[in-house]
Parts: sequence; structure tokens; C-alpha cells
Amino acid sequence: MTDAAEDFHAYVYARYRALMRTAFLLTGDHHAAEDLVQTALAKAFLAWARIERREAIDSYIRKTMVNEHTSWWRRAWRRREVTREQVPDQPLDDLGERDRDLWDLVERLPAKQRVAVVLRYYEDLTEAETAAALGVSVSAVKSRTSRAIAELRSVLTEPTSVERNAR
Repeated sequence: MTDAAEDFHAYVYARYRALMRTAFLLTGDHHAAEDLVQTALAKAFLAWARIERREAIDSYIRKTMVNEHTSWWRRAWRRREVTREQVPDQPLDDLGERDRDLWDLVERLPAKQRVAVVLRYYEDLTEAETAAALGVSVSAVKSRTSRAIAELRSVLTEPTSVERNAR
């Protein structure tokens, strides 16, 4: 194996779980997340020798995943169609019980808002890093995250049907 291939292999070994977490948060599906990570890593491998700033590899791959995910959800045939051999009977492994309810709400956000929320709050990127990953301005990131948070707040503060009937 060449030095570049060994270097790439070491990177993948060290960062695969973090990349899968990001991909899962973007897609909401383990199978789609695996596809997304594999696609991003394949593209990264082809560009590996040209990546000069090794400290920016995570950013490069994250941006590749976001761009690839964006192109996926633009294709009509990929929208919410998920094929599986068996229907899973277990809750999501990657999220805690408390986070599952919130994640269900995040999944309902429009795709652009969901991606901004994932990068800003789950991946803990700065507004500038998120803007760079999405290829948009910082103000667009602020707008998307602000709208997403407002939507989540409105859903979380809605009275339940039990509370409405008690009135």
C-alpha cells in the first residue's frame, strides 16, 4: 500500500464513526447514511493527493456529504422512499431516548433548515464553518437556523389535545 493509501486508511479508521453520525443526522436513515459516507469517502480518496491542508479534511468531507445529500433530496425518486429487508423493531441506536423525540421534530423540518441545524448544533460548527460547508452566506445560515428553531419552539410549546380538552 502506498503512503497516501495508508494515510487515507488511517483517516477513515479514526473518523468513520463521526462521519456516520453526521450522515445519519443529515439523512435520518442508517442505510442512506452509509451510502452517503461511502460516496463522500470515495470522492475524498480520488482527491486525497490534492488536499494540501490536512487539518481541513473533515471540512472537505463534510461539505462533500452535504452537497451529495442535497443532490439526493433534489431527486424526486429518493424522497422518503426507503427499502429494507425487515422493518426495524428497535429504536434508533445513535440517539438517546430524550433526543429521539427532538430528532423526530428535526426530521420534519425542510431539508435546508435541517442541514443547517445538524451542522450548527449537532456537529457544533460555527456559523462561518456551516456557511462554508453549505456554500451559502453566514446570514443564510443564521436565517435557516433561526426559522428552524422558531418552528421547533412552536411545535414544542403547542398545547397537547389533553391540555386543550381540559380548558
